[in-house]
Amino acid sequence: MARHSTGRGTRARTFRLRLIAAAGICTLIAASVVVRPQTTSAATTRVRIDALVRDAIAHHGIRAAIVQVTVNGRTVITKAYGSSMAGVPATTNMHFRNGAVAISYMSTLLLRLVDEGKVRLSDKVSRWLPDVRSSNRVTLGMLAAMTAGYHDYELDPLLTKAQYSDPFAAISSKDQLRLALDKPLQFVPGTNWSYSHSDYVILGLALQKITGQPLSVALRRMVLAPLGLRNTVASQTAAIPSPVLHAYSSERRPFLGVPAGTPFIEDSTFWNPAWTLTAGAVETTDIADMTRTAIGIGSGKLLSRRSYREQINPHIGFGHPQAGCERCRSLNRLYGYGLGVVRNGAWILQNPLFGGYAAVEAYLPSKRISIALVTTFKASGFDAEGNSTDYWTELYAKLGAILAPRDRPPTP
Repeated sequence: MARHSTGRGTRARTFRLRLIAAAGICTLIAASVVVRPQTTSAATTRVRIDALVRDAIAHHGIRAAIVQVTVNGRTVITKAYGSSMAGVPATTNMHFRNGAVAISYMSTLLLRLVDEGKVRLSDKVSRWLPDVRSSNRVTLGMLAAMTAGYHDYELDPLLTKAQYSDPFAAISSKDQLRLALDKPLQFVPGTNWSYSHSDYVILGLALQKITGQPLSVALRRMVLAPLGLRNTVASQTAAIPSPVLHAYSSERRPFLGVPAGTPFIEDSTFWNPAWTLTAGAVETTDIADMTRTAIGIGSGKLLSRRSYREQINPHIGFGHPQAGCERCRSLNRLYGYGLGVVRNGAWILQNPLFGGYAAVEAYLPSKRISIALVTTFKASGFDAEGNSTDYWTELYAKLGAILAPRDRPPTP
């Protein structure tokens, strides 16, 4: 089975929501993006960005790319490249799945509740979910920081088999929780770091109990609407609002027994995404909302100064590899983790990759620069094991280097 990879040479599950946390890969604003007259410098930057993305389409296995860049609230470029489907060009108003971007919305919701005095990060999860195993040892803050130690259900062979057998089947939050708890804690809560979808499924269930509302309603009321996100909507089905950016994947190649060398790619646009996060946090979006997210979350627009610092703290040096732990690692400048956000040097971001979609929304607070990027892949963008090219992460880093040479995103 193809699995989440933390480095080259292991098979990466692009079907699975994940972060590119590898040693081999580098792997926010007002209610609207203000368009102002371009300066000569901005025009030059736009030309350089355009050349980079065209090169990605021509030479690096990228089928389509939609990009939006802003500097100091001014839009430098908003443009779509390549094709959504054969004969259907990609356009800037197309919708796509945002995956792990919703994790930053969930952590922001939690921190808003902290700012309102309704909860503390140190509160035990057992206060709201007493039946969840070890919840009397795990805090809300541990879930948000991914230090709780729960087995990541995303890696469970039972889920892998079910998804690859029928990628259109629905997976419920109850299913996710059952799989998350079918193995013991991987470490003493709070003592290590490991990326785990299970932590955020449990956090989502707790947030519903805390707010007394469905998660989609609480997120819309306290995060999405205040950020001005008009086109980011919750959906527990395979539906995506039109117009749709189509995605393609080769990851089921090994599971289906397609021989290496035999051309294979399938339209993965409408594979059911319900497995990815708690019901209510599975969403679709567009490039403008990705930019608003990058600036809004990255600038701490909705949070107190204290909570904002908590959210973006990269915790460099925390964590370590540990036998029996799926994704335990030490956080560093290349890949740090706060509360629901990734830190890549000075950049604050989320970078989902699943179901044939790859995206980055990133913000550099010191320069007020945002990058929003979504890509899909050609058949040539996958290897013989069904792993997608990593070039989309390199493309983000190259864009960052053009926009902020002195604060370029760190790469291996």
